[in-house]
Amino acid sequence: MTDHKPTLPIGIYGITAEKFSLGRTNEEVVREMIRGGIAIVQYREKRPDKSHRQMLAECRRIRELTRAAGVPFLVNDYVDIALLVDADGVHVGQDDLPVQAVRRLIGPHKLIGLSTHSPEHIQQAEAEGADYIGVGPVFSTQTKADVVDAVGFDYLAYAVQNSRLPIAAIGGIKAHNIAQVAHHGARTICLVTEIVGATDIADKVRELYGILNNGAAR
Repeated sequence: MTDHKPTLPIGIYGITAEKFSLGRTNEEVVREMIRGGIAIVQYREKRPDKSHRQMLAECRRIRELTRAAGVPFLVNDYVDIALLVDADGVHVGQDDLPVQAVRRLIGPHKLIGLSTHSPEHIQQAEAEGADYIGVGPVFSTQTKADVVDAVGFDYLAYAVQNSRLPIAAIGGIKAHNIAQVAHHGARTICLVTEIVGATDIADKVRELYGILNNGAAR
């Protein structure tokens, strides 16, 4: 347990999705993400695909990996699991527990991220005390069953210019379009299937950083 709240790092934000991971476990995927230089890891699985017991066991192992590597570790939705493994924070969506309720549970020294899809959501996140916001989906995506329509670059640009909170761009982002996302101001960029579905995950993360670094050099 630490009394120092982490901040949202700049870089590639990796999210687990075992059904897209080519038969590899989430633990194996995260180990390779870390080897490639991932900036932050979020564990995202859902019931009934996995039981609470299975998710807790996985998160305990992933917490050990991320702590050893000094990589911030967040749990999607499940505040109880985040607390039990001493994760660095929780990411919630618009239909999950409100940020203020999550804060009461996890305390002042953990990171809370909130998914947003509109300017009104940004205002809500700021008012409720979120530490950062997810902005998206930038492009259409089928990674989540309950995904909303793509918000495009207009909302991303609005968030970059108007949000007082750090932002993480997410949704349908791949190697072929990540430079566009960065061009519109995103400095923390989430990818799911592009990373977990790669044959060589560590190499894919390094490739993505290479694209971003080449864009910055221009």
